[in-house]
Amino acid sequence: MKDEKPDKRDDNPWVMVARYSEIGFMIPAAVIVGYLLGLAGDYFLHTHWIYLFGIVFGAVAGFVSMIRRALQASADEEKNEEDGPK
Repeated sequence: MKDEKPDKRDDNPWVMVARYSEIGFMIPAAVIVGYLLGLAGDYFLHTHWIYLFGIVFGAVAGFVSMIRRALQASADEEKNEEDGPK
């Protein structure tokens, strides 16, 4: 049977800061990646509008990723509250 030891990283406040700050970087990073991919598509296909779809797709992907991460953080927080003080 596996020994259930609490992870010391969960007690560190810097781990929590890193988790929540990651949420703030997801949308801009996804938009930038979508923009760059759209520019590459424009360059290779000789168009001038694909970058707009890249921006929109990146924003949507960033929001979806942010919502998933926020829901996971909320579920983890609720689980920690149910476990009680250590």
